[in-house]
Amino acid sequence: MPEGKSLRLRPYVTALDFDIISSWITDRREHAMWCADRTRFPIEREEFRRLLDDIAVRCGDAPFVVTSAKGRPVGFFCYSVNTETNEGMLKFVMVDPSHRGKGVGKAMLRLAVKYAFEFTGAERVSLCVLSVNTGAKRCYENVGFQYCGTDEGAFIFGDESWDRCRMTIKKQEE
Repeated sequence: MPEGKSLRLRPYVTALDFDIISSWITDRREHAMWCADRTRFPIEREEFRRLLDDIAVRCGDAPFVVTSAKGRPVGFFCYSVNTETNEGMLKFVMVDPSHRGKGVGKAMLRLAVKYAFEFTGAERVSLCVLSVNTGAKRCYENVGFQYCGTDEGAFIFGDESWDRCRMTIKKQEE
């Protein structure tokens, strides 16, 4: 699939998307990198629904999928915007493992950022990524996200301590 040429953004629908998305994370470490153990591994439908409901109520997050030209989900993320600060926030970013390293993550993030800037009025979009998730960090950097801080030892996985890196991208002035 050419980078982003045929990707589409749409709202996440549990009945259509959960079984596909939940199959993308197959081990506990990857799960922890994705959600910092906000849900149990493996992901269960009802618990995931409760998590999405919770972040919708507390933060205004909405879940989205990015689909291929054939309509199959290839990416997932949640997004909210703080209307007082005009800052968007991406969370729970995930790409189908069979599409990683092919530009799908970058294209998905570009769609998310475009949505944030053009439709929600965000002036910048932020996200957090755990320090051990080097592939995700590299993808975010390639899209234009820049580091704006690190929270040392923010997450413990087994006997490891992972830092949380905060990243942001600003809307370009025209």
